[in-house]
Amino acid sequence: MHFQNVVVHSLAAIEPPVRLTSLDICNRLRTTLDRLGMPANIIEDKTGITARRVWENGTLPSDAATLAAEKVLGHTNIDRSDIGLIINTSVCRDYLEPSTACIVHGNLGLSSECLNFDVGNACLGFMNGMDIAARMIERGDIAHALIVDGETSGPITDATIERLLGDDVDESQFRAQFASLTLGSGAAAMVMSDARLCPDGHRYTGCITRSASQFNQLCKGQMEWMETDTRVLLKEGLGLARQTYAAAIETMQWHADRMDVIVIHQVSRIHTESIIELLGLERSKIHTIFQEFGNIGPAGVPITLAHAVELGKVRKGDRVALMGIGSGLNCSMAEVLW
Repeated sequence: MHFQNVVVHSLAAIEPPVRLTSLDICNRLRTTLDRLGMPANIIEDKTGITARRVWENGTLPSDAATLAAEKVLGHTNIDRSDIGLIINTSVCRDYLEPSTACIVHGNLGLSSECLNFDVGNACLGFMNGMDIAARMIERGDIAHALIVDGETSGPITDATIERLLGDDVDESQFRAQFASLTLGSGAAAMVMSDARLCPDGHRYTGCITRSASQFNQLCKGQMEWMETDTRVLLKEGLGLARQTYAAAIETMQWHADRMDVIVIHQVSRIHTESIIELLGLERSKIHTIFQEFGNIGPAGVPITLAHAVELGKVRKGDRVALMGIGSGLNCSMAEVLW
């Protein structure tokens, strides 16, 4: 869908305080790795992820999301009573109910008229949240929307390590849960607004999404457990990315060659390199953070964009492509004119 009156008003990311290396995790798994004859630092060897960030014990997804929300609101002059929508998009949740969005809404003291709900769609949640907010702004339903995401990977990492230390764990079981060891934590928040109220904002020009839900069993997870067929997930995810990219060229009239900055959801080295090769992307246009942050789920795209902005890699007038893939499978591609 194309948008005429929607802008990204402000963007913020929060980096958790604790750096956890892949070698730290492998050291905790040493007995299992030795028994199975696996490399001493198999996580970094296979994925290119050197480290990831985790929160201090006791930090809830709503705590992380609230930190990011406070930061992004501090960058704006918007009165909180004017925010008409808050969407939480994290995979991690405080509870099944109430929604994490409701908790963040209360933490921020937003208006009783501000609609609040969670959107769950694996690693694609934040981009879906942006699209939902943009549609409501374009229709004139609201003037400002707040999209938040707080990922807390520590509990699933600890639980996975505990399971993999079992004496009966074989190589196939280890590989099925391997992706859980690549997860990282972080938080992001974005304010989207009616362009007529924010003439200096970054125009959100449009988004396109495609799905391949016949592959909905390739990555399944709970809060402390995830099982992934990484080989098939990569293969089918690339196929869906190719289809989505072709649709973006046809319906949105944009091509990566015309983009100045490309932000992709990053899972690992092989995933990132495969997307670059498949779509013929220029490496110089892509800012990578997976090496130090791992797979941050739906927070990955906004955090990567925020990092690129802070480093001066995104300049006024740049065309920025956002590309996300989530298990299910779903894929979205969008453009922001910075």
